[in-house]
Amino acid sequence: MNTETLNRILYGSKLKAYAFMRRTAYVLSVLAVVLLILAHGVVESPVRLHMLYYAIDAIFSVFVIIYFIRILYTFERIKFIRRTWFEAILMSLILVNQIGTYLLDFPVVYHIFESIGIPLSVEFYRVLVSTYMLVLLIVELLETKVHLKTLQLKPSISFILSFLILIAIGTALFMLPKITNAPDGMRFIDALFMATSASCITGLAVVDPGTYFTFSGQVVLLILVQLGGLGVLTFATFFASLMRQGMSIKHHIALHEIMDSESLFSTKGLLRKLITLTLTIEAVAVVLVFMSWGNEVQFESLSHKLFYSVFHAITGFTNAGFSLYPEGLYTESIRSSYVLHLIMIGLILLGGIGFPTIVDVFSPTSMRRRLNAPWKNWKLLSRVTIYTSAALIAFGTIVFFLLEYYNSLSHLNFAEALVTSLFQSVTTRSSGFNTVDMSALSVPTLLLFMFLMFIGASPGSMGGGIKTTTFTVIVISVWATIRNKRNMEIGHRTIPHWVSYKAFAVFTFAAIINLCFIFILAITDSQFDFVRLAFEQVSAFGTVGLSTGITAGLSDMGKLTIILSMYIGRVGTLTLAVALSSRAYTTAYKYPSAHLAVG
Repeated sequence: MNTETLNRILYGSKLKAYAFMRRTAYVLSVLAVVLLILAHGVVESPVRLHMLYYAIDAIFSVFVIIYFIRILYTFERIKFIRRTWFEAILMSLILVNQIGTYLLDFPVVYHIFESIGIPLSVEFYRVLVSTYMLVLLIVELLETKVHLKTLQLKPSISFILSFLILIAIGTALFMLPKITNAPDGMRFIDALFMATSASCITGLAVVDPGTYFTFSGQVVLLILVQLGGLGVLTFATFFASLMRQGMSIKHHIALHEIMDSESLFSTKGLLRKLITLTLTIEAVAVVLVFMSWGNEVQFESLSHKLFYSVFHAITGFTNAGFSLYPEGLYTESIRSSYVLHLIMIGLILLGGIGFPTIVDVFSPTSMRRRLNAPWKNWKLLSRVTIYTSAALIAFGTIVFFLLEYYNSLSHLNFAEALVTSLFQSVTTRSSGFNTVDMSALSVPTLLLFMFLMFIGASPGSMGGGIKTTTFTVIVISVWATIRNKRNMEIGHRTIPHWVSYKAFAVFTFAAIINLCFIFILAITDSQFDFVRLAFEQVSAFGTVGLSTGITAGLSDMGKLTIILSMYIGRVGTLTLAVALSSRAYTTAYKYPSAHLAVG
């Protein structure tokens, strides 16, 4: 039977078969995720655990069968496999491992990792399985057209809701009994706090992640950080484009608004570059961090060392600032690991300058184009981002060095003090790692940090704050007003007035929110002095994660205030305001001009 005859035979049942496979995949995705949550977070009986994993493996086998049926029903099979290469690789791995495990009694995946000196624990493989199933479920939900027709949500609202959903899922997972080492489990308010801090890549913590969470809990924390860093919609749409037919026009529009790309047609290309660069940078970072651990740092095994490297590489690049050490990078064993500190500085900078800038400056295509045409400059956004960031980092390094040289830096030599000053200046941009005792810093230093944290990272990055471009536009607008210039100019370009209006709107919203929340904290947590409360609030809003040590001691109302601040800081004040407001029906009119005294 040739291919054409087979296609004619299958053509009549194609639509019914695809509908059946779609419903089956959706139901099995939900069931598999539920079973994995029960296995990781609830069930402790070995007999029941084996039953759960047998059921999960059976579901995976069904997914492999469905994929092969889809190939069978596709008329151009080679093109289909090339288009869904990511899913093809995953299904092939699952098929090989299933055959090896159940037919040949030779678990292929386990033996591969053991052969290279990394004993792959059962938990680690289950985590990989869990991640895949979660991604598959998100893709299935993303491709379901029913909710799009009924809700008709604006992209900004979809972006906001995606973080709320991620926080809700993280909160529920953190409250499961096997996720923490606490005998009574985690309180709701603490689980909500940690889920929000991870999803909003802040890094503030009310518990010590390294000792309070089990391995499963630490992995949940890491997944929330990774999904929160790039955004749930970004990840889901990317995997949808890999595993199915591609991106719809609605997905293009949503990502165009979220990532602020130059054109609608460049969104998909930017998305692929974004994911590819992220995974590449994180993979290289894992290797560098793995090699930078000093001899004084003790690990239980090679896999333990690898997990610590993965965890700190991801939390460094995403600017989350979480650490598995009780005192972060100030922990005794790594306090003087300056090579590690320099690697983390590089990761924080890359994660904070914004993906449009990374693509423009560091992508292979852009670098080759610039080599062929050296006269072509970076894009205006890249120049503003890099120059403003460099100026703020230099300013923070110098001022911190001068303020703390006889205080927290007094026990270090000049070179060590300079690296520490540079690290603290960089980390205030949105990271949250610390290599000094934060509780010992002087008040002027805390005020300096608040200024840098309020500005934050750059647009399109994983950081918070009002953003470097907003700060630059405000400064140039003020300077133009002082000089009585009609237009704002940056890099031989005229900036439209509506950009300055937007910048001042962001600044105003941010200032009002911080002042209101500091006022609330001064009422709910009056046991702490005002400067420390203000520092905690600005750190939360800037999604930085630095703290003077008062986070765990906040009252429940204080924690709720910080939770709301972290969320607003991540989604953005203007995004939240636009999503909650109603647009003007028309602007095709103008009232007579009037003079109003200002200043």
